[in-house]
Amino acid sequence: MRIGGLEMPEGAALAPMAGITDMPMRLLCFEQGAAWAVSEMLSAKGFLCAPKGTRAMRELLRRSPEEGILGLQLFGREAEDMREAANQLSGAGFDFIDINMGCPAHKIVSNGEGSALMKTPEKAERIIAETVKGSKLPVTVKIRAGWDAGHINAVEIARRAEQAGACAITVHGRTREQMYMGHADWEVIARVKAAVSIPVIGNGDVRSAADFMAMRRETGCDGVAIGRGAQGNPWVFREIRAALRGENCPPPTLNERIALALRHARMQSDYIGEKVGVREMRKHVAWTMQGMPGCARLREQINKTQSLEELERLLKDYAEGREKEIGEK
Repeated sequence: MRIGGLEMPEGAALAPMAGITDMPMRLLCFEQGAAWAVSEMLSAKGFLCAPKGTRAMRELLRRSPEEGILGLQLFGREAEDMREAANQLSGAGFDFIDINMGCPAHKIVSNGEGSALMKTPEKAERIIAETVKGSKLPVTVKIRAGWDAGHINAVEIARRAEQAGACAITVHGRTREQMYMGHADWEVIARVKAAVSIPVIGNGDVRSAADFMAMRRETGCDGVAIGRGAQGNPWVFREIRAALRGENCPPPTLNERIALALRHARMQSDYIGEKVGVREMRKHVAWTMQGMPGCARLREQINKTQSLEELERLLKDYAEGREKEIGEK
């Protein structure tokens, strides 16, 4: 699959998630086999108006040379802002620009941004066209099935995106009204694929290699992006890589989970400082340990940790306790 002049590797991509897909998370997913990734979303107006040296701005625009192909996700409701931001950010070290027209968060849609733009197709098309004009990089778009069950217009938006110069489109098979509830409608993705000639990337309810294969088979999509299915489970990309080779991939062991959680915590502490990093890591560690014996109790303890040393001790004690239980059986 090609996106503009980019030859995209085989496998699944890491979808953008606000507050989740920062550089440490992306690095871990790339190490496990993610084909490419998209950053957390960045406000075009915020970028243009905020001092460029702020810590938040530096973090959003930071990438590691060890990462693979990486897109920068922009959102905004003003076409001129999107064009100018895309122009200025074309040299920021990313490989493509991704326009967010899928975020369902209230604070985003209440401002006429994210998935709210699906309610105004003509405006959405103009924003895409102006972003393409400003960008020196390929431009992609991420959308949802529609605003609600009565307004499923992903096909119309996709056609407009192609006409406006977008190089690819990612379709999350839920409406904004659904948020992240219910099931993703893969049939919508199939209809978009049949309607446009640019690559279509499917998104929604892919949590395993079996899901990955099923989505490609049922929708005919050119690529697959995984969001929540990668939370605490970067190994899903390893599993998919193995499946594409016709091989089986064992699930991560307890020791693998703990080792990755601790490494992630250290990376996060180096990235944004220990105090904030440990607080951010609480959700990641809870996701990583989900399904393990006693995970509910462990999560309660994780949510009280205040330092990296405390988190390391907690996970070490948990591992030793599990080994003791197994030895006594």
